[in-house]
Amino acid sequence: MSTYIQNFLRFRPLLNELVARDIKIKYRRSVLGVLWTLLNPLLMMIVLSIVFSNLFKFDVENFPIYLLSGQVIFNFYSDATNSSMTSILGSASLIKKVYIPKYLFVVSRICSSSINLAASFSALLLVMVAMRVELHYTIIFSFIPVLLLIMFSMGIGLFLAAITVKFRDVMHLYSVFVTALMYLTPVIYPMSILPSWLTVIVKANPLTNYLTMFRDVMLYNTVFSFGDLFVGILEAGISLAIGLYVFYRNQDTFILNL
Repeated sequence: MSTYIQNFLRFRPLLNELVARDIKIKYRRSVLGVLWTLLNPLLMMIVLSIVFSNLFKFDVENFPIYLLSGQVIFNFYSDATNSSMTSILGSASLIKKVYIPKYLFVVSRICSSSINLAASFSALLLVMVAMRVELHYTIIFSFIPVLLLIMFSMGIGLFLAAITVKFRDVMHLYSVFVTALMYLTPVIYPMSILPSWLTVIVKANPLTNYLTMFRDVMLYNTVFSFGDLFVGILEAGISLAIGLYVFYRNQDTFILNL
C-alpha cells in the first residue's frame, strides 16, 4: 500500500496538469468559459421547471430547488463517468510514449468533474438564497453523500475506461443507459407519483439513495438515517472495488488495443 501511495505522490504534479488540461479543453474558445458550469444547471432548471411544474403539475414545494438539486447529483455522475470512459482512449498518444500510471487519466477526469460539481453546488446555494429558501444547519452534512457519489462514480469510471479500450461499442451503449438511468432517478419527479412496482426499481438505483440523502440535508432539514448512510458506503465500496479490480487486471493490455 505504501508503494502505491508513494507512486501517487510522485505523479501528483502530473495529475494537477491533467486536470487543468481537461478544464481548458472543455471550455476552449468559449466566451463565458467556466461560467457555463453555473449557467448550464440554471438554464436547465428554468426550462424543466416551466415544463414540469405547469404541464404535469407536480405538487412539490420549491420545485425549482428540488429539480436543481437532482441535476447537481445526476449531472455529476453522467459527466464523470462519460468522461472517464474515454480517458484512456483520449490519452493514447501519451500512454504510448512514456510510462504514466494509467489510473491517473481516470482520476483526472473525476477531479475535473468534481470542480464542475462544486460550481453547480454554488449555483444551487445562490438559487436557494435568491428564492428565500431557508438554509438549514444540516447543509454542512451535504459533503457526505457528495463524497460517496464521487467514490461510486470513480469505481464506475475505472470499470468503463478499462472495458471501453477493448470494446468501443460500450460508448454507444452507455449513452443509452445513462438516458434510461435519468428517468429511473427521481431528478424531475417526486417518488410519490410512482406505482409500487416502479418505486422498487427506482429505489434499487444507487443514485436514488445519494440523491435522497443530498435532498434531506439541503432541503428538508433532516439528517439521513444510518441505514441510508450504510447503504451508500456499501454501494460506493463495491463500485470502487470492482472498478479497481477490472482496471488493474486489464491495464497491461491497454497498449495492445490503443
